[in-house]
Amino acid sequence: MNVWIVALAAFGGGIVVALLGYFDSKEHFDRRKFGASVIRSLIAGVIWAATYSMSDLPREKILLYAFLGGAGFDVLGNKIASQLGNGSFPFTTTKPKDQITTPTTPTPPTDTGSYTPPGGSAA
Repeated sequence: MNVWIVALAAFGGGIVVALLGYFDSKEHFDRRKFGASVIRSLIAGVIWAATYSMSDLPREKILLYAFLGGAGFDVLGNKIASQLGNGSFPFTTTKPKDQITTPTTPTPPTDTGSYTPPGGSAA
């Protein structure tokens, strides 16, 4: 079996998981997060391609395990990156200085002391 087919199976597993995660999140498409999944899937493909020759399994099982391994590698990498505070590893999440906002506390509504009934005027 060709090394590239095994690498492609692992890469495909990671991409499928990334797409399913995007569809499940109902957020706008974030190229940074998807790009991080692509890189993690490429890493999984390289690992599987480098190690598949050590196995004496049938071709179908190798492809299935590579696909599932690529999917698991992306999920695991995403969980680890989110625990470290960067959900899109290996890309950074720093914002430019003009987009940094400071949190503000909401001000309570002020009571004017008058009551206006709906559709009427205050007397």
